[in-house]
Amino acid sequence: MSRLRWSRRATEDLVAIGDFIAADDAKAARRWVSRLRAAARVAARSPGAGRRVPELERDDVRETFLRTYRIVYRILGRDVVVLTVIEGHRQLRGVSADDTV
Repeated sequence: MSRLRWSRRATEDLVAIGDFIAADDAKAARRWVSRLRAAARVAARSPGAGRRVPELERDDVRETFLRTYRIVYRILGRDVVVLTVIEGHRQLRGVSADDTV
């Protein structure tokens, strides 16, 4: 099993998503962020199963989806590093596959 790590950007993404949802419902925000974290843990168990990120076209950068969110991660040996979490309709911009922590 791979070790899951979160980049600074991905951690900030989770905080922003939680804050946005919490403006309407704090309990729902905690549940949603927890679900995103869980989806990343599932991806880390079989990282190669994720889809290649079309914008980067690299075998080591993959993504998984949770409803309308994209969880973009990089496979680094036995580690899986979540690079960003964004809404699914958004293009991946400003993320380098080298952003690991």
